[in-house]
Amino acid sequence: MLETHIVSLDKIQSEALKAIRSAKSLKAMDEIRVKYLGKKSVVNSVMRGMKDLTPLEKPILGQRANVTKETLQKAVSEKLKELEQAEVQGKINKEGLDVTLPGLPIERGRSHPLTRIIEEVEDIFISMGFTVEDGPEIEDDFHNFEALNIPPHHPARDMHDTFYLPGERLLRTHTSPVQVRAMQRNKPPLAVISVGKVYRVDQDPTHSPMFQQVEGFMIDKKITFGNLKGALHQFITTLFGEEKEVRFRPSYFPFTEPSAEMDVKWQVSREIDGVMTEVEEWLEILGAGMIHPEVMRYGGYDPNEYTGFAFGAGIERLALLKYGLKNLRVFFENDVRFLKQF
Repeated sequence: MLETHIVSLDKIQSEALKAIRSAKSLKAMDEIRVKYLGKKSVVNSVMRGMKDLTPLEKPILGQRANVTKETLQKAVSEKLKELEQAEVQGKINKEGLDVTLPGLPIERGRSHPLTRIIEEVEDIFISMGFTVEDGPEIEDDFHNFEALNIPPHHPARDMHDTFYLPGERLLRTHTSPVQVRAMQRNKPPLAVISVGKVYRVDQDPTHSPMFQQVEGFMIDKKITFGNLKGALHQFITTLFGEEKEVRFRPSYFPFTEPSAEMDVKWQVSREIDGVMTEVEEWLEILGAGMIHPEVMRYGGYDPNEYTGFAFGAGIERLALLKYGLKNLRVFFENDVRFLKQF
């Protein structure tokens, strides 16, 4: 019985090698490979007869079958290489090849416009003496709300439309929790910015459920609203590369008092009497104010001894204004035509 199986393997090997040598195409080689080396190959059909052999005969047949498979695999590999080279040479002979032609250019990658804005914002504030800190994107209610003077049932929570997670966790709605954590770890004076992703249940041409925000604050003795205005004016002028007319409007944020929104006068296109005209308008760019005494206490500071200011701006909003864009979705669509502009 063993001898019969070995004779079968020798015959299969001989037939396969002959078929491999005579193959004229890659398609023919694929058919040969499946017939002799596939899961349902003729070699495996011989191996299925191993169940009828004695325990001493089985390893002998197994070893012989492995030799057959290795021989055929080597022959198939060599023939495939030969046919592939012949196919390439055939195309060259048919189509011609001018070796003097220059190669195709390899385009260099570019920084994403949002990455460029983030790096520029960080560089500006670092040059003003600020340090950069980071914090977790998955936050707890205390750091995201309560320590920022937004207790449970406070109406300001409706402004944030929060993504809640199991275990009393949530996706942070702003980068302000970094402020609280930095205050709890350090003693004043402090000048810190944080840039990172934030999440809110909101989506339209100017809002996204995930966006990036820069948060900054400064704390020391005798910090005033004048320091806030000076720092932000310097930031806007440096970011946009020219003197911009700005204004501060009274506003409300639970973690600052007094609070304000900062507007920048910007040139935009508007249709007036059927004609596209360049006009100047005020555009809101960030929120700011003096840090609320309760937030100072949560951070471990005495509000009677220290004062500070804080501000927050959306990175996408800054990029929209700087690059003259109208819809923030272009930042996430990965359209190479758009990205190449930068």
